[in-house]
Amino acid sequence: MRRTLAARHLMMIAMGGAIGTGLFVASGNSIATAGPGGALLAYVVIGFMVFLLMQSLGEMATYLPVSGAFEEYATRFVSPSFGFAIGWNYWYNWAITVAAELVAAALVMRYWLPDVPSWAWSALFLAILFGLNALSTRAYGESEFWFSLIKVVTVVVFLVLGVMMIAGILGGAAPGFENWTTGEAPFVGGAPGILAIFLVAGFSFQGTELVGVAAGEAEDPERNVPKAIRTVFWRILLFYVGAITVIGFLIPYTSPNLLGSGVEDISISPFTLVFENAGVLAAAAVMNAVILTAILSAGNSGLYASTRMLWALADSGKAPRFLAKVNRRGVPMNALLVTTAVGALCFLTTLVGDGAAYVWLVSASGLAGFIVWMGIAWSHYRFRRAYIVQGGRLEDLPYRAALFPLGPIVALLLCTVVVLGQGYGAFGEGVDLLAAATAYLGLPLFLALWLGHKLVTGSKPVRSEDADLTRERW
Repeated sequence: MRRTLAARHLMMIAMGGAIGTGLFVASGNSIATAGPGGALLAYVVIGFMVFLLMQSLGEMATYLPVSGAFEEYATRFVSPSFGFAIGWNYWYNWAITVAAELVAAALVMRYWLPDVPSWAWSALFLAILFGLNALSTRAYGESEFWFSLIKVVTVVVFLVLGVMMIAGILGGAAPGFENWTTGEAPFVGGAPGILAIFLVAGFSFQGTELVGVAAGEAEDPERNVPKAIRTVFWRILLFYVGAITVIGFLIPYTSPNLLGSGVEDISISPFTLVFENAGVLAAAAVMNAVILTAILSAGNSGLYASTRMLWALADSGKAPRFLAKVNRRGVPMNALLVTTAVGALCFLTTLVGDGAAYVWLVSASGLAGFIVWMGIAWSHYRFRRAYIVQGGRLEDLPYRAALFPLGPIVALLLCTVVVLGQGYGAFGEGVDLLAAATAYLGLPLFLALWLGHKLVTGSKPVRSEDADLTRERW
């Protein structure tokens, strides 16, 4: 591995991982479901949870910046079996996500060229993503920087135009607080509505942890990782909270466009609607291009993260050794080839029959991101405890997380609420077993990996006195 990712790459990788269709498209549906106040509250609470998680990750990633990140921390500070399960869980989550992004990219391309087969676009985009990752780590970082910059500029322009429209400077008279006081607003659907948006907000913020994986190939990680951790979170929170606030002021929660917005019809994305009202020419076409960029960015990061995790698993003996080979450019090519092949095979399941197999694959990865977040919180709690027990001084840590020990404990509890609430809709009037199984499929898979490895290897939990706090040289 080569440390070729600069500070600007780390910042954009973290921001790019969190700014995607969840913000550009699903934000409208969030307001329609919980109202402007309910959506804003949900995003603020989940944003606070992500802040705590990023603090935990920042402390560990600065102390031990390795590409295995969560797998390495879980193995060293919790147990080898927990690390095994976290690592494989993270790998298949992103490998399947690559397939999902290929499907979404093909849907977006229908806007311009509806007669071209979807599989052709998916194959082309997979080839592009593979090429960027195969070239070098620097090529991945540079491409992600520009992908993310397009998204960031779009959000900034949206916020500026939105504030001008709210103030009545652009697009007609100022709306005032009308959309925050009409009907059931600002809180629609009560607690169930807010819980539903907790889940959506959680998915929207997933990807911020990518900076932990990228830390393994970052230049001067003791300086650049804390810088990325400190600045990125506040920018992401500003973007999400700002966007929800702007949409809440300008579009009523009762608008059918908000409820129906999706990748299939970007013309009714809340961003498109606001841009059109502000007089931006060809707003739908512009947003379509931005959405495509967001999707390719997610696929690019997904392929990078899953490849590095598979390499780390192989390097620590938890995957076949041939996957640990790195070429002269510092790229784990075997791990990249296997991950690309798995992503392609997952995509092919969409073309078989009615695509039911693909639905189950995506369902299996649904909770994976939240499980990894829980692993980060628990690993950090164990790391700090081991560090103190073994005589470490807090002032010697390159980066110290705020609010410890409350931070990782609160983050762990909030993640648990999100995971358990994932399938609450299946337990309404009568239990929908199929919906419940779909919602929670990722949980038994993770537990099977954890317990299966424990039964086969007989590994035991790591005691604080025995935890490996050795720092690698870079």
